[in-house]
Amino acid sequence: MNDRLAHTSVPIHPPLAARWSPRAFDANAVLSQDDLTGVLEAARWAATWGRRQPVRYVAGRRGGDTFTTLAGLLNRGNSYAHAAGALILVSVDEGEDANTATYAALDAGAAIANLSIEAVARGLVVHPMAGFDTDGAGQLTPGLRPLAIVAVGALGDYADADPSIVERDSLPRERLPLEQIVIPLASGPR
Repeated sequence: MNDRLAHTSVPIHPPLAARWSPRAFDANAVLSQDDLTGVLEAARWAATWGRRQPVRYVAGRRGGDTFTTLAGLLNRGNSYAHAAGALILVSVDEGEDANTATYAALDAGAAIANLSIEAVARGLVVHPMAGFDTDGAGQLTPGLRPLAIVAVGALGDYADADPSIVERDSLPRERLPLEQIVIPLASGPR
């Protein structure tokens, strides 16, 4: 997979430009405990509404019981993540009111973003996934709302990947241009 860097109108921080969500993980690479701790630390230090820190994690490295449990929750379409070095379930404590629930999800997004950039900075790749058994995940974390499972690991060799994964991951990286997502106000500069 060549040229996976984001094409931006001005240069951005290299790990941000390099972040993408591949589906080919190296099943032989071992994710160190330090790397797993590092990405979790990055997630822990993400912005949080009102200093509330509602995001919680269940993390397991490949070969361990926690990883096996989390892998068992994945939908069939996400089975590629069984080759990842670690799986991290991201859940939130939604609190007792609608604002807290809304901002808890925002905090989780920020945490996943921080985790992803730290992984890239460590030479790793990540793939956040929504396709998993949320009821089963909820049983692992009573009182919390499961939002995503994030696969973390070393990039695999696409020569060994399933052709459907190669096809999907070969698609161009595209985002809407800034002109379509930044809404100018009627007066004043942007």
